[in-house]
Amino acid sequence: MAAFLFCFRFERKERKGKFIRTAMSILLCACFAVAAVTTAALGMPATQELKVYFVDVEGGQATLFVTPAGQSLLIDTGWPGNNGRDADRIVAAAKDAGINKIDYVLITHFHDDHVGGLPQLTARIPVGTFIDHGDNREAGDAATLRGWQAYQQLLATGKYKRLTLKPGDKLPLKGLDGTVLSSDGALIASPLPGAGQQNGSCKESEQRGGDQTENPRSLGALLTFGKLKILDLGDLTWDKEMALMCPVNKIGKVDIYIVSHHGWQQSGSPALVHGIAPRVAIMDNGAKKGGSPSAWDIVKSSPHLEDLWQLHFSEEGGSARNVAAEFIANPEGPDDAGNYLELTAKTDGSFDVFDSRTKNTKHYPAR
Repeated sequence: MAAFLFCFRFERKERKGKFIRTAMSILLCACFAVAAVTTAALGMPATQELKVYFVDVEGGQATLFVTPAGQSLLIDTGWPGNNGRDADRIVAAAKDAGINKIDYVLITHFHDDHVGGLPQLTARIPVGTFIDHGDNREAGDAATLRGWQAYQQLLATGKYKRLTLKPGDKLPLKGLDGTVLSSDGALIASPLPGAGQQNGSCKESEQRGGDQTENPRSLGALLTFGKLKILDLGDLTWDKEMALMCPVNKIGKVDIYIVSHHGWQQSGSPALVHGIAPRVAIMDNGAKKGGSPSAWDIVKSSPHLEDLWQLHFSEEGGSARNVAAEFIANPEGPDDAGNYLELTAKTDGSFDVFDSRTKNTKHYPAR
């Protein structure tokens, strides 16, 4: 508002003089300069684009969303230990995005590779609110219990807010619509708007039993930015996917699929992957974790898939089941470079994927 008043008064004054053309040039420069200063002072982003950073946490997950409104959402925090390696990589992504605080940290579930890095992260950058599916349900795994206890200790400090969300709830973000699809073992009961069609890919998927770990309790969400749809289901398991997608597809089609469970065979059924028919899939696998050949095959054979991107070359996949090197942020080799992938999206549904290793960007036009 201050910038608007300044520009208006300056223009009115100069129109009374002889140098209208010069005054208007000065006016435009002044308006842009003041608006830029005002925007910076308020901490507002300069673009109307969504930024998504797929941070390399060596086979865990850490996906940072930064909205045009300047709000940030981090889905999971990677591993503990390693001298704070994963927390440092997340903070580096935040710095690149121009933010100095993470507004929301969504913990999909309480396994070590998803929540383990949280204490180190909060020691390095301010965090506002934690989002989760509720209490940990897995009592038999020591690492999971340690991660859950560390999370409880952070909450006990009183420094952070906590939101526990259920299917159908909305994520509290400005400029990015997030709908919870799965949480604590429960799923949305009805199809999302525009979804609900019979899913022909169900016949490609056998039925599988569930497990008693935290995986099927993952908090999964569909994130919509204008016409662009991004799906992240954490480590949701095959049986839960079948309940979401069969006999009708409750999710609909998506543009970007963050490959469930790092591309492990416990998740990523044809009913899900072929049913959502993504344009692009991004697999947050590590060299030695994720990228199972059977899961990789399902993603690659999904109808309408244009590209699969991987954070790492998968040793399990070998020479036959890895994408070309230009689509792998961290190729085969001993170096622990921590290269990331960055998505930049517009509301018309177009987006770019940038590889920090190659410095190349691939553009995907609006569909």
